[in-house]
Amino acid sequence: MKISKIKREKIFEQILAFLYLETPKSFFTSEISREIARDEEFVKNLLIELRGKKLIVEIKKNPKGISYKRRSRWKLSNITYLAYKNSQSAEGLVQSIQH
Repeated sequence: MKISKIKREKIFEQILAFLYLETPKSFFTSEISREIARDEEFVKNLLIELRGKKLIVEIKKNPKGISYKRRSRWKLSNITYLAYKNSQSAEGLVQSIQH
């Protein structure tokens, strides 16, 4: 089954919004797929695509520095976090001016 480009973009937004709301935590692919109610393999492909665009960062080691053999955790890149933060601040400012 093929998903339209618009729907893919919406799912990208869901992933980024989830990671933004939970910053600075990082999440396994399975946790992200459960949160946005999508298939794990599909979400993994989207995460890899987002990593290629440098919007998210893949973490391949646990907090003790030991490499994961088959898993990865994901979090927003610093640049993406700042862009989201500035966007949210600008939206809040516009809303407060309108009221």
